[in-house]
Amino acid sequence: MGQPRPAQKEWWRSAVIYQVYVRSFADGDGDGTGDLAGVRAKLPYLAELGVDALWFNPWYLSPMKDGGYDVADYRAIDPAFGTLAEAEKLIAEARELGIRTIVDIVPNHVSDQHPWFRAALAAGPGSPERELFHFRPGRGEDGGLPPNDWPSQFVGSTEPVWTRLPDGDWYLHLFTPEQPDLNWAHPAVRQEHEDILRFWFERGVAGVRIDSAALLAKDPDLPDLADAPEPHPFVDRDELHDIYRSWRAVADDYDGVFVGEVWLPDTERFARYLRPDELHTAFNFAFLSCPWEADRLRTSIDSTLAEHAPVGAPATWVLCNHDVTRTVTRYGRADTGFDFAAKAFSTPTDLALGTRRARAAALLSLALPGAVYLYQGEELGLPEADIPRERIQDPMYFRSGGTDPGRDGCRVPLPWVDEAPYAGFGSRQEPWLPQPDGWATYAADRQAADPSSMLALYRAAIGLRPVFGQGPLTWLPAPDGVLAFARAEGALCVVNLADTPAELPAHSQLLLASGPLSSDGRLPKDTAVWLRA
Repeated sequence: MGQPRPAQKEWWRSAVIYQVYVRSFADGDGDGTGDLAGVRAKLPYLAELGVDALWFNPWYLSPMKDGGYDVADYRAIDPAFGTLAEAEKLIAEARELGIRTIVDIVPNHVSDQHPWFRAALAAGPGSPERELFHFRPGRGEDGGLPPNDWPSQFVGSTEPVWTRLPDGDWYLHLFTPEQPDLNWAHPAVRQEHEDILRFWFERGVAGVRIDSAALLAKDPDLPDLADAPEPHPFVDRDELHDIYRSWRAVADDYDGVFVGEVWLPDTERFARYLRPDELHTAFNFAFLSCPWEADRLRTSIDSTLAEHAPVGAPATWVLCNHDVTRTVTRYGRADTGFDFAAKAFSTPTDLALGTRRARAAALLSLALPGAVYLYQGEELGLPEADIPRERIQDPMYFRSGGTDPGRDGCRVPLPWVDEAPYAGFGSRQEPWLPQPDGWATYAADRQAADPSSMLALYRAAIGLRPVFGQGPLTWLPAPDGVLAFARAEGALCVVNLADTPAELPAHSQLLLASGPLSSDGRLPKDTAVWLRA
């Protein structure tokens, strides 16, 4: 710890990347909100964990109507988090420890407090300022109906994606009204984002994560969805690829890397974003949402590797993020998959079972070829928190009419110190989201002293992960319900999802286990091991 790791060519192909949701990571100034000072203080912890890079959710100036994904100024840090100078220090200090930085860009929309949108409101209908967005007259008598029938991108929301202004114009927002969509057919929008990319690459960031990457381009006619099924009027349009080719040219000037948030069921369409002159990587949502079932997991792994192979891009593996029910909770439920539409309050959960499965899933994901994304708190085995309804802040909850619990449950401030106020998050007052009773039992300092803890497992696994090398995956013969594969370096991973203990394949060494073996040396249900052949 504390010594810079050697530079690695194309490091992103096999990196372990840690997602930092700044607001909930660590509070350096005691005001109840996580900040950059808190992250800087925890850099030694992250170095000891062994991660290669940090991905930061948006840290820019924002009214926080959607957790910072409503950006008012991409070149300024929100005062709740710190300053631009502090961000530059954080980037540099992390790099000294061998940890790179990835920032989050939200190109589909901006905040309604962004200077462009405020100018558009002031300028009025038909003005050049409004051409940067999607302003349209309404339909029906007196223009009182929205311009089209497009649905909200918040699953379960019944709210319209158009808002009418007093001057009669409507503007498009696929998310909240406070997040007006940009018009990516306008050259000024493209130029501005290329300049933003250069701004952050100049400050030392190694990469950029692209939010809602498949939504930017819209059919210029903005037709009703019912009238234009193919191609989709606002998802995965062909115009996007020209945008990302121009972005790639910017990134290549700085040896920068892109990771796209691309939710697409069509694997061939998905792979197009990963061609050599476009994005470097994209998130693997099929694996994230896959149930804890051996056949389904194997199919997901095979499909992922197959769809990446033609374009030579590395796969990515992720179990959880800032939008998704935490792994420990999800795996402890009857339905172990994930679907936004299925989220509900008071879902029964067996946390002991979920924890056992999450430990095995950690070894599975870290053994696969490609990059791994680790959401903050997963290394502590944090469960999804139940947020009292009166404390929920996520717009998903409100836009669903109160039926969707929202995403706050996976965003609760982290526990750092067992015997400290607010579990050592750093606050002098209650954090922005309440921590549940017993949250301190998951504290990092407590787990660091326990060799059987989730934190100890993650530290050991990330440290041992290089034994798998850069080679491909080869499935090994195994009973039903058991996943077993080898990598080119002679390292094996075996995961038992069957109801009965499984025999281990021939091996020379047990490298790591997610839980104890049975008394006769077999692998119990919901347990994974790493072996040397």
